[in-house]
Amino acid sequence: MNVLIVDDSEMTRMVAKKTLKALGIENIHEAADGQIAIELFKANPVDVVFSDWNMPNMSGLELLKEIRAINTTVPVIMITTEGSRGKVMEAIQHGVSDYLVKPFTPVGLREKLAKWVQTTV
Repeated sequence: MNVLIVDDSEMTRMVAKKTLKALGIENIHEAADGQIAIELFKANPVDVVFSDWNMPNMSGLELLKEIRAINTTVPVIMITTEGSRGKVMEAIQHGVSDYLVKPFTPVGLREKLAKWVQTTV
């Protein structure tokens, strides 16, 4: 399985990566913003994307739009503190798969992963 983690917080990426590795997932790509992420997405097969909403250079919503222009089926899970109804509705309109609220737990990440990707977790 190939996972793309996109967050400008190195700590958030580290926690997510550690959790995924504990689940036996080794193919993990990381990006600190949406611009780097879209290049990684284009260059590598990706089974699921975990993306922050608020990032420099390209937001998670902009990244979602770019991903959906390339691939309409890959699960994109927003990791965010954004909970306003308007923002949630906008992301839904652009094809977000799910949300993971910060601060997230390893159990929460595992549950979202299992919901969207065939795993043995």
